[in-house]
Amino acid sequence: MSTTTKDVEQPRVMKEMSFLDRWLPVWILAAMAVGLLLGRFVPGLNTALEAVKIGSVSLPIAIGLLVMMYPVLAKVRYDETRRIGADRRLLVTSLVLNWLVGPALMFGLAWIFLADLPEYRTGLIIVGLARCIAMVLIWNDLACGDREAAAVLVAINSVFQVIAFGALGWLYLQALPSWLGLPTTSAEFSIGAIVLSVLIFLGIPLVAGFLTRVLGERAKGRTWYEERFLPKVGPWALYGLLFTIVLLFALQGDAILSAPGDVARIALPLLVYFVVMFLGSFLLGRAIGLDYAKSTTVAFTASGNNFELAIAVAIGTFGVTSGQALAGVVGPLIEVPVLVALVYVALAMGRRLFPGDPTVPTR
Repeated sequence: MSTTTKDVEQPRVMKEMSFLDRWLPVWILAAMAVGLLLGRFVPGLNTALEAVKIGSVSLPIAIGLLVMMYPVLAKVRYDETRRIGADRRLLVTSLVLNWLVGPALMFGLAWIFLADLPEYRTGLIIVGLARCIAMVLIWNDLACGDREAAAVLVAINSVFQVIAFGALGWLYLQALPSWLGLPTTSAEFSIGAIVLSVLIFLGIPLVAGFLTRVLGERAKGRTWYEERFLPKVGPWALYGLLFTIVLLFALQGDAILSAPGDVARIALPLLVYFVVMFLGSFLLGRAIGLDYAKSTTVAFTASGNNFELAIAVAIGTFGVTSGQALAGVVGPLIEVPVLVALVYVALAMGRRLFPGDPTVPTR
């Protein structure tokens, strides 16, 4: 992509961001506040939410989780996974960072910062296992990363999670702690429960998103699908997320208000994780010879997490009022503003680390 194109792309992406996207941290904070108020002033809310369940998840929350997952997966260009063969360095680097380095780093941070809080520690590890999906495309676009490479990596991560999440859950929650002589997750914990949660809350929207794109493009074409259909369904991901956060905080209100320090302790390792993963991945991309655009894409796809899936798995496995669910909810509160800030870090570092690279934006 030429420098001239890069000059206009960042402002265009900013204009394309919806009002909800631009102010997402504010909406998350507002949803948390509304949830706390509901939990305090609406008696019997917990009983009402638990009256009807899908598996171990109450029906309203299950609906919210599915609604927030589907639009994100409907955006993925699944057919572009075939293009990744042109640059194997990109694929191998991304897979190593996403499925080896990222989960291992979050595991280490969880034990360093939350060794005495096993529920939060487990929730944080689950966040680390839930790798990036389509929302990272927003941050990648803002930093003028490689759009096509980002779409490919997101598609691969989306499919790979269905296969790998349960096995990684067993490794980091039971096997590895046992090998290191650390306490494992409670005996009541079931890897089968994680697999079932992934199949329901990732598998169903993944299939629905794939079929929607294939059938939609076949019937109306890609231009109609991406310029007419996706803008209509896209906001529902955030509606579903905010709806779920409201209900979670309504049920978690007592735990949150009685221990705000715990929320701060969850936030600290998340902050360290996002910064370390991004900077390390960005510098690694440059070291192996990737250009600015691809290095940026590798960095954002490695540092971003699928917090929707982490929340769904935590709720489905441990319950809506669990510490694991609370840790999952804190994830987007920290991730969104940090990754927005890292957009500016990428732009500033790009001009210094990639002199003469035509993919570096000049503004």
